[in-house]
Amino acid sequence: MAKIKPSKGAPYARILGVGGYRPTRVVPNEVILETIDSSDEWIRSRSGIETRHWANDEETVAAMSIMASGKAIADAGISAEQIGGVIVSTVSHFKQTPAVATEIADKLGTAKAAAFDISAGCAGFGYGLTLAKGMIVEGSAEYVLVIGVERLSDLTDLEDRATAFLFGDGAGAVVVGPAQEPAIGPTVWGSEGDKSETIKQTVPWTDYRSGEVAKFPAITQEGQAVFRWAVFEMAKVAKEALDAAGITADDLDVFIPHQANERIIDSMVKTLKLPESVTVARDVRTTGNTSAASIPLAMERLLATGEAKSGDTALVIGFGAGLVYAATVVTLP
Repeated sequence: MAKIKPSKGAPYARILGVGGYRPTRVVPNEVILETIDSSDEWIRSRSGIETRHWANDEETVAAMSIMASGKAIADAGISAEQIGGVIVSTVSHFKQTPAVATEIADKLGTAKAAAFDISAGCAGFGYGLTLAKGMIVEGSAEYVLVIGVERLSDLTDLEDRATAFLFGDGAGAVVVGPAQEPAIGPTVWGSEGDKSETIKQTVPWTDYRSGEVAKFPAITQEGQAVFRWAVFEMAKVAKEALDAAGITADDLDVFIPHQANERIIDSMVKTLKLPESVTVARDVRTTGNTSAASIPLAMERLLATGEAKSGDTALVIGFGAGLVYAATVVTLP
């Protein structure tokens, strides 16, 4: 029996650079109120959202990803040719095939990097980060680009009072590369498919194509059910991620949860008993819920504003449609 040669990867992996792109159009709550019966005060009190960004025709999923990725590559201090893998998490790229990752890899100038898309909703960045870590440690790539990108304005029903104000567009990217000490902790991830109806697309594409429904598919959710699940179950997952990394809440510098809703963020902070010294990402206020893009966008903003710094220990957790989740502890680039 022939013996397979063992892989020779790096001992560990870490995030080396981060970049973000937010569309130029800023949409205040007043615009949302043109199509739903609500108020600015209600939207802010329920979600914390004041504004969000919506993409124009030129700000495609690929275009936003390329802008964010270019910043991340520069921040990491490497060249695009060194990227060996491109992982894109998105639910709003409307071509079933080919994967948008292949277009991004080509236009960035990678040397024929492995490229693929994943669909894991708001947990997609965590899923991609975990896959990238595995590729680097296994040895199939030295540097991997992980992108979370969404154009959720294309999947928003502006007449749905429960969701019209929630979603925004944007792209966030990180470069993951080799490290000599642990800088991305074990991932606590999973799914609860029995709750998949709580966040979903209203109808399949085939129903729209056949003319069975006249309205373009959109994202809908059962708000109270999602809130309860996120607050109670995801706090447990976050605690598991801390335990898996061998640290406690007192060791944290930064908390970067999925930017779904500020009430959820506040409840998780309370349940986890995070010290006041921990910086909490609240990018949701001006960016809205950008699903897979929300964690890298929030990370990029914290570093850019100086609210977080290189070397800080951060807990990141994403959760959403599926229902799926992923949490890990990372060292910030």
